Amino acid sequence: MSKGLEDATVAKARRVAADAERVVVKAGTNSLTDSASNLDDEKLDKLVDDIEALLTRNKEVILVSSGAIGAGTGRIAASTGTVEESQALSTVGQSHLMHRYTESFGRYDRKVAQLLLTQHDLENPERFTNFRNTVETLLDWGVVPIINENDAVATEEIRIGDNDMLSAAATMGVDADLLVTLTDVGGVYTGNPKEDADAERIEAVGTNYDTVQEIVTESTSDGFGGIQTKVEGARDVSEHGIPAVIAKSTEADVLEKIATAKPVGTIFVPINGVSDD
Repeated sequence: MSKGLEDATVAKARRVAADAERVVVKAGTNSLTDSASNLDDEKLDKLVDDIEALLTRNKEVILVSSGAIGAGTGRIAASTGTVEESQALSTVGQSHLMHRYTESFGRYDRKVAQLLLTQHDLENPERFTNFRNTVETLLDWGVVPIINENDAVATEEIRIGDNDMLSAAATMGVDADLLVTLTDVGGVYTGNPKEDADAERIEAVGTNYDTVQEIVTESTSDGFGGIQTKVEGARDVSEHGIPAVIAKSTEADVLEKIATAKPVGTIFVPINGVSDD
């Protein structure tokens, strides 16, 4: 369901998303790890396969990847009860995560690079310019930039706080044409799909944002909190005239479907960027 948006507007938004030349793909922890917090090789390889589908279309792809702390938890029998323990686990997991990305992208003879950021890097003009220039150079080289928050050094004052917001900031900051957030659900729903069998997928978000936000707030109170920051990040991007899609990471050929304008997930229509004419 599109909750009141014109079909022509939604279809045009999907075409705009399909035509994107520079794409930011954000993968959440659940899209990369198993129930025991171990890095899931099959999930990671599928993500890389999906990204390769975009790269073979001569699109530029920037990956924002969560999963460092989860991957570390899967390798070290330690608790995450303190900030120090979580930060240490992130260093174990981040190195393992990048090792696996290097291996997986290597199947296609692709090179990858790691960029770890804090809020200071996004807010300080000089540091952000350095980040942007590095990304541009890597893309010119045909290298896939992989971005994550620098959990090892990020205190409360300099934390970005969530990779959903990091991916939105990166999308706008490097002039990307599309943000795709991959998660363990198929998009934005009228309820918590993990608990409510009657929850329906909302096909598109645009002028109906206030209604959708009310639905998301209610879902959050029902224990479906992860969707809220994804919606906020996608909305921020759409307000800058950039389409965003929230989709299920396990869906077959999910990025290929987006690149061919097929209905998948929930698309956020760019504000003042798409009309139904």
